[in-house]
Amino acid sequence: MKKILLEILKKIFWQIAIIIICIAINMYFLTFPSKILGKIIDLLYDVNKNREIIYNYIFLLIITALIALVLRITWKYFMARTTRTLEKGLKDKLFEHFLKIKLTSIQDIKNGEIMSYFVKDIGEIRGLMYKILSGGTRIFFIFIIATYTMKNINTALTIATMCPIIITTYIIIILKKYVEESFKKSQKYFTNLSEYVQESTDAIRTTKAYAGETNQLKKFMKKNKILKKSNISVDLYSTLISTSINICFGFCYGITVIYGSKLVLNTTITLGDFVAFIGYIDLFYTPIYILPNIISKFKRAQISYYRLENVFKLEEETLEIDTSKNNKKISGDILIKNLSFNYPGNIDRVLDDISVEIKEGQTLGIIGTIGSGKTTLMNLLLRLYPVQDGKIFIGNQDINEIELSNLRKNISYITQDNFLFSTTIKENITLFKEYFTDTEILESTEKSIFLDEVKSMKNGLYTIIGERGIDLSGGQKQRVVISRAFLNKSNIIIFDDTFSALDNRTEKSLLANIKNLVKGKTCIIISNRISDVKDADKIVVFDKGKIVEEGTHKTLLKNKGLYNKFYTEQASMQEINILN
Repeated sequence: MKKILLEILKKIFWQIAIIIICIAINMYFLTFPSKILGKIIDLLYDVNKNREIIYNYIFLLIITALIALVLRITWKYFMARTTRTLEKGLKDKLFEHFLKIKLTSIQDIKNGEIMSYFVKDIGEIRGLMYKILSGGTRIFFIFIIATYTMKNINTALTIATMCPIIITTYIIIILKKYVEESFKKSQKYFTNLSEYVQESTDAIRTTKAYAGETNQLKKFMKKNKILKKSNISVDLYSTLISTSINICFGFCYGITVIYGSKLVLNTTITLGDFVAFIGYIDLFYTPIYILPNIISKFKRAQISYYRLENVFKLEEETLEIDTSKNNKKISGDILIKNLSFNYPGNIDRVLDDISVEIKEGQTLGIIGTIGSGKTTLMNLLLRLYPVQDGKIFIGNQDINEIELSNLRKNISYITQDNFLFSTTIKENITLFKEYFTDTEILESTEKSIFLDEVKSMKNGLYTIIGERGIDLSGGQKQRVVISRAFLNKSNIIIFDDTFSALDNRTEKSLLANIKNLVKGKTCIIISNRISDVKDADKIVVFDKGKIVEEGTHKTLLKNKGLYNKFYTEQASMQEINILN
């Protein structure tokens, strides 16, 4: 995280330098109005005699105000540009990191928490940078420039006036600890609420279907109430800090009026110096008022920094080792030897002593009970989870010796969740790869029995579908995803429960097209339906993480085992459906 921040700050260093220089000059010019006003007051004893000088001072006052305005606009512009560049850089790096994080590290992070990283945490770091550059720099230069200018009027009066400011600063430092503690709680409750909202919106259809709106609302209101109390606590301590500042300046003005009036009467300072001195005190108000905000921002940003740092520490996959191998074709021969696997932190085995061999050009059917490890095995073929050496071989090469991006480019994996992005149909099929032509994409939709639907849409391939493909039916979603298999030229193709939402007629046509697609390639079909796997060259039956049967459709039926049971149950269900 530190390295990333330094890289971004190096790129915007010259902008930061311009901001600091502009603020320093601006703060210097802000002392001029009080000084000029004091000079004018001292000249008012004889207006007629000093008229021309007074006019010159007024003209100088206008010029000074204009210069200060230009400087302020300049540093404000660079401030916005600089902080937004920092924000963009952090979001880019964080998103890139999330794409590379190993699945074992990211699977327990909830969507609401991820959004909190991008919105809340990066926003806090950007806010701190803004406060430091805007407020911190002004505080620094005001204390130096204004204090020096006040000292030139009267040292004793300056010391007496600065005492309340120093005491208030100490009080603010004490209160900052309570601000930090209350904000930690607020951050936690905000994340919980974000996660709940995310889950609720994702499950809105289910909620409505079961009339669960009232319960959802009650839970939301309860969580929101907790967040409200936490935010009130933060606001309370912030109010205490603001009140301390107001009391501080009340004392400053009181000391200046009492002690400063005495100095004027003693002719130690002029009336103009007295008025100018009060003007200098006004310059301290904004920096002191900003100080608790900076401290509060610092503490918030510190918490956010450590949260982001923990995310950036999550181990990444190495996707690019040798780019010259990226397009190297891998043989479709797959050998799995005595493979066992359990998820990190879980002692129960998901896969237990799995051994299977598939030759290039063969089709393997996998069927089994729910949760028996079928999808887990496919995840290991893609190395989404770590695999022990000597357990999986592809093309006579240990899977761990194959460059990761090259491995995944040679495997076309059609997952069971049918995830679609809220973008065009074209980009959902190509997965944002720009080297495919529209003709190639349309051919892939034709083979996946989706071409007619595409043609019927007003914008064809460029039709934008809703979030997660909400504008499409379940069968249409599956055919969009299946189109990816016909588009990619992979040697290994995996269909993981891909045909469940298709009607029998469409499924039959699609399976015929898939037979042509997989000629000379290795194909793995995972399904809970016999009709999807019965024509495979080899079928393995999974149960509780083990392969309990292996063979062809005919031999497995003769075994009278689990496969035969599935066949009997599904045949009975088809008869029932026909009768109904």
